[in-house]
Amino acid sequence: MNFRQLDLNLLRVLAAIHRTGSVTMAGKALSLSQPATSNALARLRDFFEDELFVRAPSGLKPTRLCEKLAPAVLAQLLALETVVSGHDDFEPALSDMHWRLSLSDLGEIVFLPALASTLRSQAPSARLSNISVAAADVAAALEAREIDLAIGILQPRHRGIRTELLLREQYVAMAAPLWRPASGRSGRILTMRQLAEAAFVVASPTATFHGSVEQMLVRMKLEDRIVLRARHFGALPDLALSTDLLSIVPEMYAHNLRQRYDFRVWGIPGAPTYDVHLVWHSSTNNDPAQQWMRALVHKLFKRPTQTD
Repeated sequence: MNFRQLDLNLLRVLAAIHRTGSVTMAGKALSLSQPATSNALARLRDFFEDELFVRAPSGLKPTRLCEKLAPAVLAQLLALETVVSGHDDFEPALSDMHWRLSLSDLGEIVFLPALASTLRSQAPSARLSNISVAAADVAAALEAREIDLAIGILQPRHRGIRTELLLREQYVAMAAPLWRPASGRSGRILTMRQLAEAAFVVASPTATFHGSVEQMLVRMKLEDRIVLRARHFGALPDLALSTDLLSIVPEMYAHNLRQRYDFRVWGIPGAPTYDVHLVWHSSTNNDPAQQWMRALVHKLFKRPTQTD
């Protein structure tokens, strides 16, 4: 095959079908009719001498050749889009930019208020949306420009995906102001005996890293001390304040809550640490608006670690 004979407009169709899994949806995204999109696919198949997409119950699935082609095509298209649309300097005070982030339930509580406050003062016409994306799908969403960046316990190893370590977190124990351990002195770190005598409330959000709270308690042989499981971290403040239960939460979340509630916080012996990353697609490296947002996230949340 001779690349010079390929109509480059067809590559936009290839990327759109790969992203949507549908000829009809790809056509709508590109403002093409269904026959025109089907014709473009037929021409692509003829040029590459490959089916490129095969029918499956959940939609069109890429062939092995298409899986190689599509990410490279999309990366080049996004890079060109960045050059064409992002060559001017970014002026936040005048911009109506709409950033799309992906944050977990906990991430929304921890990161979104500070981001929103800064945007309202520095970029009052800009918009910010938190898009629900499963951790396993973050790389694909970044590649398809469904989101601009993600913050979380993420480290996708996909071509074109960039990551930056923001902070290293660990779990702590949190309780109402009158809570005291059943025995021993109340120091900065609870002892294993004091933990074994406590009753716990934990958050167990589905499909997130924070299921490891229970894993930690299992390793410490404390799983039988869990008496209440909530689905979201947002429920924990009221639960901790209105009961005698000890809550296990990330340290950053606990310190944020202490600014609004009268909580007590203790360290946990042997508590595991985990890394929180900022993740984006390399095609936006030189986009002034995206550079500004990444710099803002860095300024607000970056904490020194031993690896820095």
